[in-house]
Amino acid sequence: MATAAEITKQCRGKTAYLAGETAERLVQKQYEQSGLVLAAHRWRGGGAEIDLIFRDGALCVFVEVKQSKDWQRASQSLSSAQMQRIMTAATVFVAHEPKGQLTDMRFDVALVDGQGRTQILENALILG
Repeated sequence: MATAAEITKQCRGKTAYLAGETAERLVQKQYEQSGLVLAAHRWRGGGAEIDLIFRDGALCVFVEVKQSKDWQRASQSLSSAQMQRIMTAATVFVAHEPKGQLTDMRFDVALVDGQGRTQILENALILG
């Protein structure tokens, strides 16, 4: 039988998962309303996961969604190691595109606060 602490931990984990899913869907809707087409959701490759991948013509837009109580906290939760993993995964994704590594790419960060408001930071991650 699970202890009260284990049940509390499981509930927090489930709540965080559902909040992340909801945030991703809000961001997805915003991108789609601006004319982009969803190519993948929670795509895994190269040892990382990319929350959302969109196509805007030949451009691939990779989006990391960060959800927290406020935008500042959300933005602070993105580490440099995570940014590198996202970029590595993106190179794996575009390897299957017609232009391969020459595919035009953009890396955005989408921040979602506790009230469901979104802030999109285009070109937030720069290849380097």
